[in-house]
Amino acid sequence: MSKIVLITGASRGIGRDAALLAGERGYIVAVNYLSSKAKAEEVAGQIEQRGGKVALFQADVTKQAEVARMFAEIDQRLGRLDALLNNAGGGFTQGRLDETKPENMVATYELCVFSLFYCTQEAVRRMSTRHGGKGGAIVNISSGAARNGGPGAYIDYASAKAAVDVITTGLAKEVGGEGIRVNGVRPGFTETEALEFTRQEDPQFLVNAIKTMPMGRLGTVREISNCIMWLLSDEASYVTGTIIDAAGGRTTA
Repeated sequence: MSKIVLITGASRGIGRDAALLAGERGYIVAVNYLSSKAKAEEVAGQIEQRGGKVALFQADVTKQAEVARMFAEIDQRLGRLDALLNNAGGGFTQGRLDETKPENMVATYELCVFSLFYCTQEAVRRMSTRHGGKGGAIVNISSGAARNGGPGAYIDYASAKAAVDVITTGLAKEVGGEGIRVNGVRPGFTETEALEFTRQEDPQFLVNAIKTMPMGRLGTVREISNCIMWLLSDEASYVTGTIIDAAGGRTTA
């Protein structure tokens, strides 16, 4: 039987491509989106055109009640979840920490950390053998920014992604004996809509960043999706608590 994977923030960027690739590889894909219904429907349409199975689930993953509702709907419509990709994330600040608005810091943590917390809790309660489940796999999207803190630009985002790394490491140890593998991916600068915003706001920033990359280029969403799908697959059956740096060799962000 096909495995069921939930991908949060799957209407664009890395989440969108991961959903397409999951569909190609035989997963039943639960596509989560917040407000971009048309984009989510486009993703679903492409999965179905390629012979895959997909269902759409609207929910604001920063809200615990909406996450609980979404998981209940997945139970009813698709069945027991086998895999979770915590992809939803983003930042709200471009500047120094002493210029960061408190509400932006809160919003960043809600989107990057609390969404992951709510979704992961629901997933573990379904996957863990401790709760009567049959195991599963979780992949969390971090960022290369977690490695150096994002000084002068996005400390809020970098620190939130560092929290994602800690949760990944700690949870892997908690549930490793309960049939659940927990891993992460730290993408470097990758060609997405979000990066296009950065390019428009500060073109020189990316030019300078590329100069520091051993591979001398930006990453593609498919290169990140390949890492994600390997970690979710049985090919990585003895891998847990691992965070893959997919950043073209760049060790700072």
